[in-house]
Amino acid sequence: MDMEKYRKMLLVINPKSGKGQIKNRLLEILNIFSGEGYQVQVYITQQPLEAKEAVVAWGEEMDLIVCSGGDGTLNETISGMMELKTMPQLGYIPAGSTNDFASSLKIPKQMAAAALGVVKGEPDPVDIGRFCKERYFVYVAGFGAFTEVSYLTSQDKKNLLGHQAYMLEGVKSLASIKAYPLRIESQEQVYEGDFIFGMVTNTTQVGGFKGLVSQDVSLCDGLFEVLLIRMPKTPLELSSIVSSLLLKDEKCELVHKFKTRSLTAFSKDPVDWVLDGEFGGSHTCVELENLCRQVIIRRSLPRSLKKIGP
Repeated sequence: MDMEKYRKMLLVINPKSGKGQIKNRLLEILNIFSGEGYQVQVYITQQPLEAKEAVVAWGEEMDLIVCSGGDGTLNETISGMMELKTMPQLGYIPAGSTNDFASSLKIPKQMAAAALGVVKGEPDPVDIGRFCKERYFVYVAGFGAFTEVSYLTSQDKKNLLGHQAYMLEGVKSLASIKAYPLRIESQEQVYEGDFIFGMVTNTTQVGGFKGLVSQDVSLCDGLFEVLLIRMPKTPLELSSIVSSLLLKDEKCELVHKFKTRSLTAFSKDPVDWVLDGEFGGSHTCVELENLCRQVIIRRSLPRSLKKIGP
């Protein structure tokens, strides 16, 4: 094939994600991409933020950007894309421990199948979250109990234990769960008080758990799904919270679930936030905005699921 007719692709790989299985599939993946007429530039990351830097450096020259790694790698890649004047479409080959967003997109776990979806699939728009006007998150921003587990758990432990790593580290921190005095405002309502947990999501599952916030989730409707949990004062209240989360439809006065386009959280003391499993900084004021249909992801869609949401 004439080299001038090749389309350009940037393939960003995090070799440490998951158990490094991409090492055994890379030649097959490159063959798939090349066979579909792509000239592939490969960038292998060695440390945090390199995925974003690579996308910023070369992204505008590309027809397609593909990343392989976990949710953190996807976050970096999209964060880099948000800085481009002209944004190419995105492909994703999941290779992490949980791959929450890939599961929401119904991207195959098999790498070759995911790669085929990138080059033969349909373009699908997804919403992106903007955090404090300068950072981005793909599927979740959260604070409080257990949120620190995702960025404190080592990559080796995630590789070894998968979903169990989050639960293992979470159990260790149960005794130290604390309340965060917050005022949380959205266009629809205002909540004020002591909260132990909160998350703003655009996904069908978080940490491998499905349906924590809503059974009715669209990834491209311009709305976040929000979950807030107040501080329980008695064992009975704690039991009520657990039942509400596990049984989903059971009501609890300490658990708030709603949808919104934007959210602002105020606190007297700095609160640690986590974005897609990575530390998002300590803040006393946080603004979260939904950027509707901001990124186009290519993926193969079953005929019965031709679009995400309306």
